[in-house]
Amino acid sequence: MEGVRVFVSSAVVFPEETCPAVIQVKDGRIHHIARHSTDTSAFPSHQVEDCGDLVLMPGVVDSHVHVNEPGRTAWEGYNTATRAALAGGVTTIVDMPLNSIPPTTTMDAWEAKMKAARGQCWADVGFWGGVIPGNAMELRRMVEGGICGFKCFLIHSGVDEFPSVNFAEVEEALTRLSGTNSVLLFHAECDVGETVTEADPPHAYKTFLKSRPQEMEEVAIKKVISLCEKTKVRCHIVHLSASNALPLIREAQAKSVPLSVETCHHYLTFAAEDIPDKATQYKCCPPIREADNRELLWEAVRDGTIQQVVSDHSPCTPDLKLPGQMHFMEAWGGISSLQFGLSLFWGGARDRGFTLQDVVRYMSEAPARQASLHHRKAALKVGYDADFVIWNPNETFKVQENAIQHKNKVTPYLGRVLQGRVYRTVLRGRVVYEEGAFSTKEPQGTFVFATTSSTPQTFISANL
Repeated sequence: MEGVRVFVSSAVVFPEETCPAVIQVKDGRIHHIARHSTDTSAFPSHQVEDCGDLVLMPGVVDSHVHVNEPGRTAWEGYNTATRAALAGGVTTIVDMPLNSIPPTTTMDAWEAKMKAARGQCWADVGFWGGVIPGNAMELRRMVEGGICGFKCFLIHSGVDEFPSVNFAEVEEALTRLSGTNSVLLFHAECDVGETVTEADPPHAYKTFLKSRPQEMEEVAIKKVISLCEKTKVRCHIVHLSASNALPLIREAQAKSVPLSVETCHHYLTFAAEDIPDKATQYKCCPPIREADNRELLWEAVRDGTIQQVVSDHSPCTPDLKLPGQMHFMEAWGGISSLQFGLSLFWGGARDRGFTLQDVVRYMSEAPARQASLHHRKAALKVGYDADFVIWNPNETFKVQENAIQHKNKVTPYLGRVLQGRVYRTVLRGRVVYEEGAFSTKEPQGTFVFATTSSTPQTFISANL
């Protein structure tokens, strides 16, 4: 059959089973699937991508990535971020509305961001908008344009051009979004007063941890739940780190409040007890907490209280971290991990009895659904984009600086041995990354848009 590309593996991950399968791809989408078969004799060899015993599953969707272009492109740009994504089996990212300048809080700013990204994206890219004081009237127009949803801060965001909102402004935004099926994401921390004194050494990790107690997340999440229940608009807690908030979340979800939750690789990997003083590569907000807290987060992933696991890839230039030199209280808070998320999650998940189906559920399906991209992404179904990661979950590798695709190489994962090696990444039926190298000379990514409104999408033709 002309124009068809065929992928065959003895281990293809479907929701119900992992089994041999032959997947035909045409025009970038899945055309036909034959389970429990490896027979490709009907196709000439040049059309067949034989994956052998390597696992083939839907590409990872990372819905929490800070690209920072335009404005802070020295921190991270679309070219480097999306190359890092492909190297880690991530076929779609959703870009946060900060720390770019301008932030994505108006239609004009969103257009500026897409203009900056055009021609640079190796993976597919969707966009979050932002909710800040005074921009509520922009939200509906952005939904109609295909924005994946919105994010707000209940505390200082770290950059002045993206100010936090109070709860009256949150309610106004949720009211504006009512009926759209869009979603509002929350950096859910609230100020609870001073918790650090002059006697607490600023270079010590325990001081930084003390400055961001679990109470900050609990207070914020309690209020978010109240507004979510009142407005019935989808709300989502980003980067949950506080296990003390889990009972609140479980109670709300039991009452069918439309609240979803994510956590991040660093919260499931590290423990506060193991972080040295001045090791600012570990700083993020909210902070990495103690080992017993980490295990409670894992249990919340297991029982579905937490529905997705993402990177919160938030890089910066090395001078804003200076590990070993800079104090925790002055360093930038953000961790770079976009390239390593699949291996990070699988290493911890496998040790705790999770399956490959769980990897797809938490790292592909749920992020795509949250961003309203599930009509075309994150599933091995006829008609869906042929985005695959082909990898060996039994193989380990060591994170070395020369292999890191992120623009800046400061990361707490440097030198760590991770579980699960990506061999190939496939974007809409085309092998774009293979054996440590990129298989195409030019970026193949497109912009992707949410389907949260019946209104035609303004930017649906804005391919890269």
